[in-house]
Amino acid sequence: MQPIFRNLLLASVILLFAACSQPNTQGKLIPKEAAFVIQVDGKALSSKLSWDEIKQNPVFKDAATDNAVPTAMKVILNNPDSAGIDTKTDLLFFALKDSSGAYVAFEGTIKSEDQFKTFIKTFADNGTESEADGVKFISKPPFCAGYTKDRFVYLFDAPQMSIMDALSKRMQQDSIDIAPAKARDIAATCKAVFALKESNSLAKNDKFTNLLKESGDIHFWLNTEELSKGALSNPMLAMVNLDKLYKGSLITATLNFDNGKINIAAKSYVGDDLAKLYKKYGDGKVSEDMLKRMPGKDIIGLIAIAYQPEGIRQLLKMTNTDGFVNMGLTNAGFTMDDFIKANKGDLVVGVSDLSMKTDSVHNEFFYLKEKPVFNFVFAASVGDKDAFNKLINAGKKMGAKKMGDSSKAPFAYSYNGIYFTIANNKENADKYLAGTNTNVDFINKISGQPFGGYLNIHLLLKTFEKEAGKDSSTSAVYDASLKLWDNLLFKGGDLKDGVITQSVEINMVDKTTNSLKQLNQYAAKLGEIYKVKSDKEKAAEMAYDNTIPSEDVVAKPVKIK
Repeated sequence: MQPIFRNLLLASVILLFAACSQPNTQGKLIPKEAAFVIQVDGKALSSKLSWDEIKQNPVFKDAATDNAVPTAMKVILNNPDSAGIDTKTDLLFFALKDSSGAYVAFEGTIKSEDQFKTFIKTFADNGTESEADGVKFISKPPFCAGYTKDRFVYLFDAPQMSIMDALSKRMQQDSIDIAPAKARDIAATCKAVFALKESNSLAKNDKFTNLLKESGDIHFWLNTEELSKGALSNPMLAMVNLDKLYKGSLITATLNFDNGKINIAAKSYVGDDLAKLYKKYGDGKVSEDMLKRMPGKDIIGLIAIAYQPEGIRQLLKMTNTDGFVNMGLTNAGFTMDDFIKANKGDLVVGVSDLSMKTDSVHNEFFYLKEKPVFNFVFAASVGDKDAFNKLINAGKKMGAKKMGDSSKAPFAYSYNGIYFTIANNKENADKYLAGTNTNVDFINKISGQPFGGYLNIHLLLKTFEKEAGKDSSTSAVYDASLKLWDNLLFKGGDLKDGVITQSVEINMVDKTTNSLKQLNQYAAKLGEIYKVKSDKEKAAEMAYDNTIPSEDVVAKPVKIK
């Protein structure tokens, strides 16, 4: 290799590693313990939907003319840039749980410091102003804003986020502690955010940096380890190692508004123990053959999973829950070994041909009501036949105890040694085993990974057409929804570089118009429906009030002598 090319390659590698190690700027004012972060790409969103389009919503128009809405807020509604915020750059939201409960923050870039200060003062009238290390603060509990000439952070106290932790702690005590939570010094919290060291922020977090590099209109960061910390402190859970599931766990995702659909790409990071387990046992692929056997004319929804049965045993051992499960299985009439040998590791659950049927109800009154009628199928691939027969016999015994006469059961099963299926009737169970070869277009879109699923939103909505037509407002909402939503597809479970990937695709009926524009039009339609309904209700109230005579015209009682 010639020196010039070798040096060029070396320089490229150095630059690549340098770029990867560069801290991101968006995370500098976000503590590394943040429970969740949402980053909104203002420039990308505004290119797909303008503020003028948003302002056409009837509810929006009402707010702009409502005398109860402050003048300053009306100015912002008309032009968000008048708040002094650069809406064409990144806007970030994050929340953090701490010893005082939790707080929520909103941060972004300042376009005009004077306009921003004026805007803040409209919401923090008579707030306390201070300055530290070149950062200005305006606080009025439970709110505080800190800002420099180019960056701002709004902070809101949110003690409600710690309610579940408080309930968990109360369950650990003999009596309920009604002592009030420690009050937060919101100004001190805001100052601490601006004083964050880079090492204590998300600026140097490689996973957060990689997330922001991915293409997306919106980026999500969910620190499930931080969210679970309070709940896992319960001594009742000390017997099990649930921390093995949450340690190092993290979910990141990007959302893109594309033409005719919304695409979500997610990544799940797990701890070392769970990653080793998943790497060994999580390499299954959804069976297309099992998907194509789904009977029915119109498939409403379907979920398929491929797994290695031995992985369940190892997961139970890792979390110290295997003893409880083994005890339950023994009582049911089989063992964990039987379950693992019996199952090959493929599951499919589906619903089809949903409709509403008029049914009569007899009690002291007689009336008609609509109830849903549908076909369903649950299917599993069979490993060892003798072991699976043991599971079937155990199921029969449990069913006999609970239902007595099996002919009255609301389901039926079929078994051919390759697949076992439970359905709403024997005909559908047999059809699945026979193989109906349902070759619908979504099957190849949800197969090829450890799990996948499909939901036909459009067909689901059409089922309730008759019910929606009973009321004009409901009918209008129904029509707007039917014109918007088509279906939802999801799949995932592949492990790559220690990360489990997933994807979700939400499809709309209109395949050519950007999905964000369609959502805005949908919201505008709902706003219009709400306004019409609200105006009718107000008119009805006024008409009713006019029928009540005033005190002046009410006849005075006549005293009879």
